Amino acid sequence: MKKYKVKIEPEALADIQEITDWYNEAQAGLGKRFQKTAIKHINSLNKDPQIYAIRYKEIRCILVKKFPYMAHFYINDENNTVEVLAVISTDRNPKIWQEKTSKH
Repeated sequence: MKKYKVKIEPEALADIQEITDWYNEAQAGLGKRFQKTAIKHINSLNKDPQIYAIRYKEIRCILVKKFPYMAHFYINDENNTVEVLAVISTDRNPKIWQEKTSKH
């Protein structure tokens, strides 16, 4: 089984930071918990990213457990990289997903 390198794009890092700040304002320590959970799940994509279904245009999603967010990612088989493009609330309109990840 090949290993993938996980690359979190700047936009996705900004998403994570924004969500973290929002949760910290809502409840002390909650943002930190979100961030740890999100990063842990994202890093787990280095093993078997294909198990996640393609949702749209080669983009797959992994749910951040216990939080209503999904990390949207793309598998680049040419260089064995998983590219995380965005972290978006599951409540948001799927059109937003397309806009935020349309560079691919």
